[in-house]
Amino acid sequence: MRTFHHVGIITNEKKEGAMYNEVLSVWLTDISKSPNKIEWLKFEEGSILPELIQKETHLAYTVPSIEGELKGKNVIFPPLVCDEHLTIAFIEEEGIPIEIMEIK
Repeated sequence: MRTFHHVGIITNEKKEGAMYNEVLSVWLTDISKSPNKIEWLKFEEGSILPELIQKETHLAYTVPSIEGELKGKNVIFPPLVCDEHLTIAFIEEEGIPIEIMEIK
């Protein structure tokens, strides 16, 4: 079962308080500081994320099992372990990227 987590919106400017993720080459904001659960993303050249993710707004959901959620789906970015608590992946649904998050 998916639980809504946040919406990721692409921007061309680095937002105040944004943190840089070197692995993904992206500046992103902390959704806990957004009353609307918005994550602003500014991609740098050379990001390993597919173009669809870099160009389109995404929705993000937490799931109990990332592997189970990806079965039979159009996976556009395979699971990436971000830290001991978070693994992410992206699928494409209805023409937009959907971020799948497993939080331990």
